[in-house]
Amino acid sequence: MKLTKTLALGSGIIGAVTIAGNARAADSGKPANVIFILADDLGIGDVTPYGQKLIKTPNLERMTREGMRFTQAYSGTAVSAPSRASLMTGLHTGHTHIRGNLRHDPEGQVAMPEGTYTMGQMFRNAGYATGCFGKWGLGYPGSESDPTKVGFDKFYGYNCQTLAHDYYPDHLWDNTTRVEFKENYDQKENTYSADLIHSKALEFMREQAKAGKPFFTFLSYTLPHAELILPKDSVYDEYCRLIPAAEDKAWADANPNRKGAYGATERPYASFASMVTKLDSYVGDVMDMLRELGIDDNTLVVFTSDNGPHKEGGANPDYFASYGPYRGIKRDLYEGGIRMPFIVRCPGTVPAGVDNDHIMAFWDMLPTFAEVARSKDVIATDGISLVPTLTGKEGQKEHEYLYWEFHEGGGKQAIRVGDWKGVRLNVGEPSKTTFELYNLAEDIHEDNNVAASHPEIAERLGKMMDTVRTESDLFDFTRKK
Repeated sequence: MKLTKTLALGSGIIGAVTIAGNARAADSGKPANVIFILADDLGIGDVTPYGQKLIKTPNLERMTREGMRFTQAYSGTAVSAPSRASLMTGLHTGHTHIRGNLRHDPEGQVAMPEGTYTMGQMFRNAGYATGCFGKWGLGYPGSESDPTKVGFDKFYGYNCQTLAHDYYPDHLWDNTTRVEFKENYDQKENTYSADLIHSKALEFMREQAKAGKPFFTFLSYTLPHAELILPKDSVYDEYCRLIPAAEDKAWADANPNRKGAYGATERPYASFASMVTKLDSYVGDVMDMLRELGIDDNTLVVFTSDNGPHKEGGANPDYFASYGPYRGIKRDLYEGGIRMPFIVRCPGTVPAGVDNDHIMAFWDMLPTFAEVARSKDVIATDGISLVPTLTGKEGQKEHEYLYWEFHEGGGKQAIRVGDWKGVRLNVGEPSKTTFELYNLAEDIHEDNNVAASHPEIAERLGKMMDTVRTESDLFDFTRKK
């Protein structure tokens, strides 16, 4: 799929579409199971299928060999809650209710409105068992957008994304029941949440497979987000040998991000690398389980991340080149903040060992999965089903544009149309607002702002930024953080 430089004004209208899905994995005659694996703050360059040289991710290499690797896949935006809101609702962040991280005290984030249609609801309506395991971050306990109220039969993990920074928490949530971990009180490190959440997810999928019921599992792992703490094992020991101790400890001593709410580690580089490899081992566990249960060729597995790499709690994306060949990290709307690793696998349905440069984003997943699940719901979405691409068929529709907004640091917007990328900064302070234009076909690192030499394109993309979004009282670009 060749990149183009086609440019047209967008209408900003969300299309209501009825999807009567005909897709099925292999020839089983059953709707395909779907597993969506979402890493937390994992950069595109943190895994070997996208160029990582030091950190080992053999299971993602296997998934890539057996599936399809996307090279132009984008998250919902550059930070957690709005990116996940885009994924769950099939809307870009100019239309989602949640457009930024906004805490709700004492635990949780601001909620989505009652009645919000989500991916969980779509799958449940289609007859699937639905489970969410890990970090939610789209409401607060008891709110109208608690996962159990928006389509998930089973939830186990962190309701609050802030509390999800802690890998040895004092509690998690089992549906709406608070589960205490007294053994972790007073900052003790006994029960490691990531392993526990992973085991609960595997248990859920085994139960559904044995019952013969199609399932959708949202594996919202917290790895490798800070804090950089995990059980010390042979993998950690190996990275301690591979990574020079002097470099690692010097960074730990000099980096102020270790302080505050995050736990400290003497070897932040070795810890981060171990967390990525542990995440990779979870992917391997999932694929092994599918083969063991005999549902490997009837299960669509997706692996991606919610936004670009972080520089928090002792992490150093520069050391690992976590952003790959791109510019920017978490909270940036440059490519490094929003272009994600994205690998899809379903033996016999998704072509194996294929690289695909189709331009897509998180809001495409709801219509894609609706077709896979044969949903009959009427869905309002900014997305386009990827089923033709995933099945190697002709007729894949392409986006007129992709749009993102971010509500911290003065407010940011970005839009992509073909090869052209517009970035607007300091949106909430008109006297300081700037507009940048990049041609991604010639400048993937976004070094050369060509707005002055292409004023007509800059003007048109700027107008699109205004027309493809709706106003939000909750997120109006005035937040200073």
